Amino acid sequence: MARYFREQDIDEYRECFYLYARSGTVSTMDQLTVIMRSLGMSPTIPELKVYMREKNGKIAFSDFLEIMHTHSKKENIPKELIQAFKNMDTQRKGTIPARDLWNILVKWGEKLSPKEGGLLLL
Repeated sequence: MARYFREQDIDEYRECFYLYARSGTVSTMDQLTVIMRSLGMSPTIPELKVYMREKNGKIAFSDFLEIMHTHSKKENIPKELIQAFKNMDTQRKGTIPARDLWNILVKWGEKLSPKEGGLLLL
């Protein structure tokens, strides 16, 4: 799996993996969810179930690297973000109102201070 990732990515994955899988294996879907989301992935519940089932409910770090490689080929976050912003741009101007962005961020749980919110709404 090392051929698919840079050394610094593997180090980051290893650190996150062992932070949440102290025993050295992931044995619950919740653990796998937290680890993958901590690393910027957005796996769906069905995808997570498949990953757990394929590894018989026990995922070692080498298995986790395989999962990350497989999932990274499916998920294209930059493309998905651009598409989401295009969908919000109803007037097709290439921009969305700051107030709409602020509402989206707050709705999805982003903690914005009043100062940060004010900067967005200028």
